[in-house]
Amino acid sequence: LILIGGFVQLLAGFLAFRKYDHLGGAAFLTFSALWSSFGATRVLGHSLNIGAGNAEGFTAGSVAFLVLNAFLIILASSFDVVLLCVTLAMELLAVCFLLFTLEKLPLPFEIVVLSILSVICFYGATASLANGTFGKDLLMMGPPLLTVQSSKKDREDPPPCVCPQSHLTSGLRTIAELLDTGAVCGVPTDTVYALAASCKHPEAIEKVYRIKDRPQEKPICIFISNLDQLRAAAPPISPLLWEFMENVYPGGIGCIIRKGEWLKKLGVGAGYSRVGTQDSIMIRVPDLTVLVHLIDMTGPLAITSANPSGEADSTHHDMVISRLGHKLEGVLCDGDSDEVVASTVVNCTEIDESGITIVREGCIPAGKVMQIFERAKNR
Repeated sequence: LILIGGFVQLLAGFLAFRKYDHLGGAAFLTFSALWSSFGATRVLGHSLNIGAGNAEGFTAGSVAFLVLNAFLIILASSFDVVLLCVTLAMELLAVCFLLFTLEKLPLPFEIVVLSILSVICFYGATASLANGTFGKDLLMMGPPLLTVQSSKKDREDPPPCVCPQSHLTSGLRTIAELLDTGAVCGVPTDTVYALAASCKHPEAIEKVYRIKDRPQEKPICIFISNLDQLRAAAPPISPLLWEFMENVYPGGIGCIIRKGEWLKKLGVGAGYSRVGTQDSIMIRVPDLTVLVHLIDMTGPLAITSANPSGEADSTHHDMVISRLGHKLEGVLCDGDSDEVVASTVVNCTEIDESGITIVREGCIPAGKVMQIFERAKNR
């Protein structure tokens, strides 16, 4: 019985730690040591000649159990009544241990303590098993006696918009559904975070301008998920430009090309007049799986960096939420961005006549872009 009781307490402690219940784990490991120590000395005490005159070590150990278990009692009072009762019963058992080492343990007192402990442990184990099996509070464990009220500062305010996680399919679906209804959402890209609006909803693209306080003369680009989409739209693109784009997509380089009715075949519907300029449009294929999947679900997206105009780029979803969350319907949370600056923008509208022009140097150095262009031209 001594070995079985100690083993059960030890097993309960390890199971609690596996469930990240550190208090429960520490309590049951302490109970295992106390149970085993008391049981061994109680059964083997006389054969080992443990008495008041030569049991100083056992007496000190029992006092140590009393002190340690007193802390567990205080902590258990903030959990539930059953765990508190178990710790109180263990405190009585530690008293029995102390009295036994002093040869002053009354047998009736020991019987009562062990009976109380048995009943509480049996009820606690049965309640935990039943509640855990059926997922309901079939047997009451009791409320905590001590509760710590958190201050208003400690309580986190709810986010100002919907903020699903990017690694969940449900998160992608939530943002896709919002975009399809004309919402503006913050999304991760392969560079920095961006604001996205569906090209099917021109009013959403207009909203992007208001959210960022972006000057109307600054055009908004579009993102597609792969270069095959562009081929299917059959834009009037020269072989040199195709070669160049095949070398830069997917990636952090955006190409400005001539605008045309072919954009509507690409999926840019009612938002045709609100993306790019009258004559040109910047297109990019991002190198980020999450965003590619999102675009596959929504079609081409109107994209611009997720920051108020003139301010630094957002490199974490928390930055987007804190700066613009109150103006957005959703933010797809993906942690830190892959880059700290936006993409490099290249004007390719005159690529066959005069080559390319670096409009904005971003995460891809201008020198590397020119090297890619030279290789494409040589081919």
